[in-house]
Amino acid sequence: MEFFKKTLDPVIALIAIAVLDVFLFMVVGAWTVGGGETMMTGLIAKGILGHGIERLPFWRLVYVPSFLYWKIYISLGMFTGALIGAILSKEFYIRYPRRVSEWAMITVGGLLMGVGIRLSFVCNVSTFFGLTPEMNLGGYLAVSGILAGAWFGSMIYKKVLGI
Repeated sequence: MEFFKKTLDPVIALIAIAVLDVFLFMVVGAWTVGGGETMMTGLIAKGILGHGIERLPFWRLVYVPSFLYWKIYISLGMFTGALIGAILSKEFYIRYPRRVSEWAMITVGGLLMGVGIRLSFVCNVSTFFGLTPEMNLGGYLAVSGILAGAWFGSMIYKKVLGI
């Protein structure tokens, strides 16, 4: 378990990610995490709404909810791996915002991220590790927007919390 307590050299980590990205791209094409999470949302909605979900064109034409959609398992694997890594490194803590303003900012920020993912039809992970290394202009534009949004959101957060 000592491996999980040491910080990995960022250069080695980036090289490993780049090599794995090349193999993933060769095997399955461009990787998007948002697709798997969208499908999981569709499956949950279908479980709650039943066949009523089919009235919405998105769930009937774009993403027909199915457990066979392979990207679900990439998303679940990423979550599970991150959880196991955090637990083994003893860095797993459940934290709750202390103020109502923090809950509001987290909610609005999450909604804005969701809208951004749907508008760009990718996610931040696949943008950084998929589109950008492939020299895709859309990836660089998305990264610029993500960085600008993160900076702007941090300024709002600091101002509201008085940090």
